[in-house]
Amino acid sequence: MKKIVVIIILAGVLTLLAQESQNSTFNPGSVYQYPGSGNEQLMINTYIWGQVRSPGLYQIPDNTDLLTLISSAGGPTDNAKLSKVKIIRPTAQGEKIIFVNLQEYMKTGDMTLIPIMQPGDTVFVAGTAFYAVERVAGFLGTLITFFSFYTLITQAN
Repeated sequence: MKKIVVIIILAGVLTLLAQESQNSTFNPGSVYQYPGSGNEQLMINTYIWGQVRSPGLYQIPDNTDLLTLISSAGGPTDNAKLSKVKIIRPTAQGEKIIFVNLQEYMKTGDMTLIPIMQPGDTVFVAGTAFYAVERVAGFLGTLITFFSFYTLITQAN
């Protein structure tokens, strides 16, 4: 009987993992081409992760700004925390962390707040606190369901 319970719990965990992987649109092998003007232009690799619709590796023209990169990635999701977008920039002295407040840009329209992307930049758009709470609550709900099911099975014997 214990083997059956273990198998059921394992099946539930595998189901959760499968659902999580289906929710992700990230394809690590994807390279997205930025639609250019047709002129020869230097293309640079940048990465964008987190709360954007199509995270991944993007090859963009060398004068592309952060706003254009995020737009190329399908824009932010509803859960994106735009007040603190993080750029990790490789430099000769090590990695430099830059925080950009896109909400401030949306309020003021000040383009000086929007940095130009450089080769190897990694952009991370974090989720809001509500998004984190939602994820934890969903996980706890699933966990409680499994424990309830386990309790019912063990009490039935």
